[in-house]
Amino acid sequence: MNRLDELKGRIESREARIGVIGLGYVGLPLCIEFAKVGYEVVGFDVDEKKIDSLSSGTSYIEDISSEAVASARSAGKFAATSDFNDLSRCDVINVSVPTPLTKTKDPDVSHMAQALEEIRKRLRTGQLIILGSTTYPGTTHELFVPMLEGTGLGVGTDFALAFAPERIDPANKQFSVREVPKVVGGESALCTELAASVFEAIFDEVVKVSSTQCAEMVKLLENTFRAINIGLANEIALMCDRLNLDVWEVIDAAATKPYGFMKFVPGPGLGGHCIPVDPSYLAWKMKSLNFPARFIELATEINGQMPEHVAGRIGDLLNEDRLAVNGSRVLVIGIAYKAGVGDMRESPALDIVRLMIGKGAEISYHDPFVSEFSIEGKTYKNSDLTDDLLANTDLAVIITDHANVDYDKIVARAHRVFDTRNATRDVKAGREKIRKL
Repeated sequence: MNRLDELKGRIESREARIGVIGLGYVGLPLCIEFAKVGYEVVGFDVDEKKIDSLSSGTSYIEDISSEAVASARSAGKFAATSDFNDLSRCDVINVSVPTPLTKTKDPDVSHMAQALEEIRKRLRTGQLIILGSTTYPGTTHELFVPMLEGTGLGVGTDFALAFAPERIDPANKQFSVREVPKVVGGESALCTELAASVFEAIFDEVVKVSSTQCAEMVKLLENTFRAINIGLANEIALMCDRLNLDVWEVIDAAATKPYGFMKFVPGPGLGGHCIPVDPSYLAWKMKSLNFPARFIELATEINGQMPEHVAGRIGDLLNEDRLAVNGSRVLVIGIAYKAGVGDMRESPALDIVRLMIGKGAEISYHDPFVSEFSIEGKTYKNSDLTDDLLANTDLAVIITDHANVDYDKIVARAHRVFDTRNATRDVKAGREKIRKL
């Protein structure tokens, strides 16, 4: 029996030791899910604050409770460390690190490369490496196979390598981690089988595809589909603004059709670690093949202009009250990129705040998930939604529609409200104060 056959038995008996590099919104839930079903899990991260927090049994992610972390630790099933030497003792290593874009919209796989370098230095026979960070098709095969095989070990014979894109949606209460099917593609049939056997322990369904390139493309298709359809919804919103129509009414009515229509809604711009980024990975790859990704480019243009549209509307609404943007008090409701989380990556709220600061507006904000943020060299701290704050605000702008915000109070107390998310749809009193995207 070779070492990879032996590994399959260790995976199925749950004796395999699992490592997860990257303890963010993707990596930490994986750690806890694996620990729950009996695997011994080691989480790796370069952020000592995260390591200290987890080592004390405290979670910093909304979807993972501190009780879950403490329970996994007390059971001896989970530990967190910044010492990558422990990778040599892991049988299975998942890589869940950020893959952002550079300022020129080129893929930045440097975090993945650093993680793979740590693995390469300690790679041994009988290990399974699973990449989960979103990237362009071909990254695993073209970049990381040569890197790992440079050790003298062969993929599919000495060690296994697979790609299994993350599909975690922070704050999604409808679908748990287990309920979202896991896509897996390996560098060989055996690599695919080994990776599938790992994930079958924590996912209700595992979908096997023919290659790592296919699995990489699956992730990009999912989020490109969303970005393009959001771009369409945003363009419809811009049209409805010109036509003096309520875009939310239009979309809700269209969504009553039981076939041939999928509801997407507009917003102040795209945010987060996936939707604004993933289509650009695909477009970048296709440029190298001299293939213009026209849908992606158009959607990126439309979605990218939404913060400026919102800033322009803010100026127009203040002008209706004979107020200049310069010196006006603008209260931003929601800084995070989506409801229910404190993640500010690529948040359109930051772009809108930056634009308003540039025009001289006095900015305050309320976000129950974000205690403070810094922009343009200044730190802003979360403000409580007091009557005085609202009464002294010239315009309240709803950017992120957190559920635990009192929108009735905002509309009742604020002089005027600009709602970019339709968060005030159920507010009854004071609707004459509300303007929508």
